[in-house]
Amino acid sequence: MIGDIDDSKAPLLDHLIELRGRLLKCVYALALTGALCFYFSAELFAILVHPLKEAFGDGGGKLVYTKLYEAFFVQVKIAFFGAFCLSFPIIANQLWAFVAPGLYAKEKKALLPFILATPFLFAMGASLAYFVVMPTAFHFFLEFQGDSSGLQVEALPSADAYLGLVMQFILAFGISFLMPVLLMLLNRAGFVSRAQLISLRRYMIVAAFILAAVLTPPDVVSQLMLAIPLLLLYEITIVAIWFTDRRQANMQEVEEAST
Repeated sequence: MIGDIDDSKAPLLDHLIELRGRLLKCVYALALTGALCFYFSAELFAILVHPLKEAFGDGGGKLVYTKLYEAFFVQVKIAFFGAFCLSFPIIANQLWAFVAPGLYAKEKKALLPFILATPFLFAMGASLAYFVVMPTAFHFFLEFQGDSSGLQVEALPSADAYLGLVMQFILAFGISFLMPVLLMLLNRAGFVSRAQLISLRRYMIVAAFILAAVLTPPDVVSQLMLAIPLLLLYEITIVAIWFTDRRQANMQEVEEAST
């Protein structure tokens, strides 16, 4: 009896040991990429500040910091943010390596494309935020500079506040662009069908604008630039599910015909 209990605990202990090893590798990846990003934090910050520099124009604008330690912690935040972006493929790989042995061959084949699509979609959302949304939003914000009621109104953003805004934009758009992966996985798991997604279309329109209002700064321009791509991705997901459903139906027909 005692031997049976010990045998039943052994697989769980092996899984916990493997999980510990995987988590340690993720921590090592974060630490190494974080140290690398901290070393190049000035160069990374120059890249992140470029949209604001372009919005100010030649020779205009500056970033300030109001606390003595603020500039240092800006570099630390850049290091953490860069470490997350650089080590994400490694973390995803370790997660896949831990989960994959417990899956059937068909399940691995079904899930692998979604795992591979995740960093690509995140990069698409982050690129849209950096190259399109942030320059447009910053130009919109800076239009309120000028002479108001006899007083000069000038934008003097702090380095920490600006970095927080940039991270908010990039993470909001990057994570939101993962919606097709989530919906496709829910469809594969049988929780939602294409017909249900079509029937929920009107609610998705409301949800997209609510999500955009929560994740982006409180201006109409930024919200529209997130809500509209989300709605387009929702429609693309519906079309993609139609193709996958059709492919599965054809494969089933071939298997039935062969039997």
